[in-house]
Amino acid sequence: MNNAYLLIDFGSTYTKLTLVDIEKEEIIATSKSITTVETNIMEGFDKAFHLLKQKYDENKIKIIKKLACSSAAGGLKMVTIGLVPELTVEAGKRAALGAGARVLKTYSYEITNDEVNEIKNMKVDIILLSGGTDGGNKKIIIENAKKIAVNLKHIPIIVAGNKCALDEVRTIFDEHNIHYITTENVMPKLNEINVIPVREKIREVFMKNIIKSKGMDGAEAFIDGILTPTPAAVLKASEILSKGTNRLSGIGDLIVVDIGGATTDVHSLAEGYPSKSGINLKGLQEPFAKRTVEGDLGMRYSALALLEAGGEKMIKEFTSTEDILKKCRYRHDNIEFVPQNKEDIDFDEALAKVATKLALNRHVGYIEIAYTPLGEVFNQYGKDLLEVNYIIGTGGVIVHSHHPLEILELGMFSKQEPTLLKPKNPVIKVDESYILSAMGLLAYDLPDCAFRIMKKYIIDK
Repeated sequence: MNNAYLLIDFGSTYTKLTLVDIEKEEIIATSKSITTVETNIMEGFDKAFHLLKQKYDENKIKIIKKLACSSAAGGLKMVTIGLVPELTVEAGKRAALGAGARVLKTYSYEITNDEVNEIKNMKVDIILLSGGTDGGNKKIIIENAKKIAVNLKHIPIIVAGNKCALDEVRTIFDEHNIHYITTENVMPKLNEINVIPVREKIREVFMKNIIKSKGMDGAEAFIDGILTPTPAAVLKASEILSKGTNRLSGIGDLIVVDIGGATTDVHSLAEGYPSKSGINLKGLQEPFAKRTVEGDLGMRYSALALLEAGGEKMIKEFTSTEDILKKCRYRHDNIEFVPQNKEDIDFDEALAKVATKLALNRHVGYIEIAYTPLGEVFNQYGKDLLEVNYIIGTGGVIVHSHHPLEILELGMFSKQEPTLLKPKNPVIKVDESYILSAMGLLAYDLPDCAFRIMKKYIIDK
């Protein structure tokens, strides 16, 4: 009898199961069913598990561990509060996104009473409070802590700001019995970001506090742990694949494009320094593992927003359909819609091409030319991803598409947009078995095994 891990993704729409033989390092079977967080999360799981059991011999496979990630019930919803929008606010946002959160809004400087009320009404899971470099401004973070202590008592707080303000912030929160934890400053020095400690604290709060509020209590009793939000599991898998493990070499710089019903996520695993000489790197430091989330680029819930973002003209570049508004509205109103004929399949692929193009345009860095008395100066903002080795596509529309490479090619460099630093000659791969989030979970326990499975099922396939 072979030992296996059962890896579970309680997704926003589907609960997806992946059964992995950890001795043979093979995917034994996968299954999925609608996520049922509104009633009992285990109803959807039980249906998916019943389907899974029909695909393998229970006398030959022993499940020794069950691990899960979740983006059910709207995922992990956060707001971030900092000092300067382009500095600590942006650093906090990047840390939260890298932890798999949905950042509903960011706030800068001293928050107003209207902003406090806005946060109250958002049903936020965690507030990330930052502000000031170490030794810099501490007045604003202390004032914001006072307002949070009085008005937002029920929301867990992660404090990642100026270390010189921590003693006063602790005193304020202790006096008001606020649930909070502290960690290292997300921006200890000007333009230097420090996102990893913040990500770990977000995951810690997610595991301890958030799961129960998402109706996941029943699942906790059955499985061995809900380790992380789903997007963070995908980022973890991408990072292992790119950098390798303590014993295995990674495949190098890569980009993952994940197109969903509500958002398009882009993960880049690359330093992103200028690939050509004579270019000045400007702006805030970028994290090696960077995730951006485009809330207006989705196949169903965000179909109308995608139409607004790209416009009919761009969508028509990829489809001959005339009723573009009608089709986008139908998808927005029917989020479980699955295309059954060629026209609808082609239209979904056209939307996916627009989502890929716009999401990559926003994710990658760009070159700005400045004219000085000494001549032209080239400045780079964001990541240079021109030399990235791979683009990997995942998400339902890509995995089930007949033309996934054509969708992902829209994420490549274009001579029509020469200042955008998109990959020039990447190898394009598809997560056909839809295993990235599962491998992110497996990587917490068995990183070598997760790496080799991803190589086998995604890169070498």
